[in-house]
Amino acid sequence: MKSTLSRCEWCTSDPGYMKYHDEEWGVPVHDDHKLFEMITLEGAQAGLSWLTILKRRAGYRKAFHDFDPEKVVKFDDKKVNELMNDTGIIRNKLKINSTISNAYAFISIQKEYGSFDSYIWSFTNGNTIINKWKSLKEIPASTSLSDKISKDLKQRGFKFMGTTICYAFIQAVGIVNDHTRKCFRYQREK
Repeated sequence: MKSTLSRCEWCTSDPGYMKYHDEEWGVPVHDDHKLFEMITLEGAQAGLSWLTILKRRAGYRKAFHDFDPEKVVKFDDKKVNELMNDTGIIRNKLKINSTISNAYAFISIQKEYGSFDSYIWSFTNGNTIINKWKSLKEIPASTSLSDKISKDLKQRGFKFMGTTICYAFIQAVGIVNDHTRKCFRYQREK
């Protein structure tokens, strides 16, 4: 059965993609585990399609202990080698190692700010930036906000968190609402 809902142009007819768009993308996230999950998945997506990552999400949850940074920091070379043979994830050593180093940086921010949530939302004073894009072609790949956050995250030791990946992350976790105006979710999130 074809959906009659008007969605953002990037959302394909894949049921998993539609579910992600309809229920997650752009919804404000304040849970640290979920924020670490999205940082990990956005980094894994670099150079690939988001659908490729969504289809491996369960594999990532299993491989990275449900995105618990306290467990991920304990990964050693033996665990990295195991993950390099795990078909449930993208088997890229740089991306796997970045998840481990990002877990260290994530925990450091939690200690400094009380939570990663407090840190990441401080860039917008806890508010969602609501854009009013008419179409996908208007949405930028990065902004001055993603430049600023990316620079700060990199200085804190994050990998695979350039400004484009950072912008995708802040869109995904609702710091920015980039649902186009014709999308049914734009009205819900606004």
